[in-house]
Amino acid sequence: MTKEEKRWLNDLAEIGCILCAHLGTPGTPAEIHHPRSGVGMGRKAGHSEAIPLCPEHHRGKTGVHGLGTKGFPKHYGITEQELQYQTALLVDALRAQRTVRRVDADKQPTG
Repeated sequence: MTKEEKRWLNDLAEIGCILCAHLGTPGTPAEIHHPRSGVGMGRKAGHSEAIPLCPEHHRGKTGVHGLGTKGFPKHYGITEQELQYQTALLVDALRAQRTVRRVDADKQPTG
């Protein structure tokens, strides 16, 4: 695993379940889900395509593995690819927020 992949996965954990956030309950602890759609022959996507899902939305009866790749978007009205896009936007916002905090901290007077 590369340093950037580890950073990405840590950011996903900090964001929490992307589907819970989409449904109006942000901050739910998440597991890492590697979508298979678009990868082919049962292979998992790489870490950079992973999305954070809570245990129910990941492995539960109403989750991506429980409902399947066709049932999941029918049930929630959103695809894994759309959740990947939302995840990328949130990671970008999280990283920008950290940068602003770091710059603001550097501007604080000392002593």
